[in-house]
Amino acid sequence: MTLFRHLVRITSPRLPFICGSSRRFSAKTAAVERVVSSFRSVTGDEGVSVGSAVREQHGRDESVHRCRPPDVVVFPRSVEEVSALAKICHHYRLPIIPFGTGTGLEGGVSALQGGVCFSLRKMEQVVDLHQEDFDVTVEPGVTRKSLNSYLRDTGLWFPVDPGADASLCGMAATSASGTNAVRYGTMRENVLNLEVVLADGTILHTAGKGRRPRKTAAGYNLTNLFVGSEGTLGIITKATLRLYGVPESMVSAVCSFPSVQSAVDSTVQILQAGVPIARIEFLDDVMINACNRFNNLSYAVTPTLFLEFHGSSKSMEEQVSVTEEITRDNGGSDFAWAEDEETRSRLWKARHDAWYAAMALRPGCKAYSTDVCVPISRLPQIIVETKADLISNNITGPIAGHVGDGNFHCLIVLDPNDPDEVQRVHSFTERLARRALAMDGTCTGEHGIGLGKRALLREELGPLAIEVMKGLKASLDPRNLMNPGKLLELTQTNTEQ
Repeated sequence: MTLFRHLVRITSPRLPFICGSSRRFSAKTAAVERVVSSFRSVTGDEGVSVGSAVREQHGRDESVHRCRPPDVVVFPRSVEEVSALAKICHHYRLPIIPFGTGTGLEGGVSALQGGVCFSLRKMEQVVDLHQEDFDVTVEPGVTRKSLNSYLRDTGLWFPVDPGADASLCGMAATSASGTNAVRYGTMRENVLNLEVVLADGTILHTAGKGRRPRKTAAGYNLTNLFVGSEGTLGIITKATLRLYGVPESMVSAVCSFPSVQSAVDSTVQILQAGVPIARIEFLDDVMINACNRFNNLSYAVTPTLFLEFHGSSKSMEEQVSVTEEITRDNGGSDFAWAEDEETRSRLWKARHDAWYAAMALRPGCKAYSTDVCVPISRLPQIIVETKADLISNNITGPIAGHVGDGNFHCLIVLDPNDPDEVQRVHSFTERLARRALAMDGTCTGEHGIGLGKRALLREELGPLAIEVMKGLKASLDPRNLMNPGKLLELTQTNTEQ
């Protein structure tokens, strides 16, 4: 759906579509110029772009979903500008698609109905830091790495680490997590308050303006309603986040195993032993081989755990001792240690580069990442079954995962021009998600629903929960302007009435 169709519906409802081409062209030009002029009155000329290259850049993320560019991209610099722009979109019934850094993996920024992309990169201020209270408030242009750089001399850090240098407000919108979640939790546990601009331009503070308590029992949890909402309820313009003290010591290790079962069994046993491990990442033999080749490493090409311990020197001795005993009992190798900052960084860079390492296995092909999450007691079974499924269907799909919280990814590499392979991959991803659901898990641990998992969401939650979610959506966004077509399958939108 083009911007013109939205504008004609509002500004000229009786305009006949059978009229002459010159009349249609003049109506289109006038309508588009009118709304673009309204945007420019808010942001200035430099804050609005209708150029094809800019629109295409904002019509895709890191997923396999094809580019669906918006009609206009706006670059607000403040919450007041976001609110004013949203009011214009609400008046003209134009879809609104929030955009942070474009690192999502489920097509969440695709402009399915055209409309207006709100690129939030110019809002990049760390607004308020309270060192003594361990919290900070950031705008949506602030990324994970830039915040930790800002905090470098304070003794504090923000540990949620999805790998990509994503926007923190975007991470809140997708309920992101990552390698540190087993110790520090996901975004859902680390957001204290949000400032959100609703579809009509109203500015909402989900926990009350300026409030940042460590816990609250006051009313509905509106903050967590917006965490994971994927831009379908509003535009997050500020996030107040929990911070943590930088640990006295950090040390990482690598341990190889004879089988997937023994590696994942070790993970479960380490957690059951109460070891407060900071990171515990699983890589199967295909993934570790890809990482070796991509990063010039020489780890054994067998199922592998990357581990990291945080704490005082004394506490880490105990953590390491218990962990080593468990891994040895499961046939694990001696630990290969990474103690200094440079070696640790190299180790975790290899893990974070898993996406690119997987793509390098088949140059010229495309990569597709899907994730599921199950209770940790079911983790050995689902990974063993998934590995067998990949092999039997001849699919290149290295497995890597944040197994400490039951979450893992298949980084599938495929030829998009091979219809048979595309179908096999599609069938595999459906089986994987339903396998997780059958084990009391979820079809996505951190990527989100986006475009590709809307039907699976219904299977996971059931029709009643979906209807409740639709009711919440209708209450906050009755015209269905906020990122339409994502997360929920709505049969009809008010923008088409």
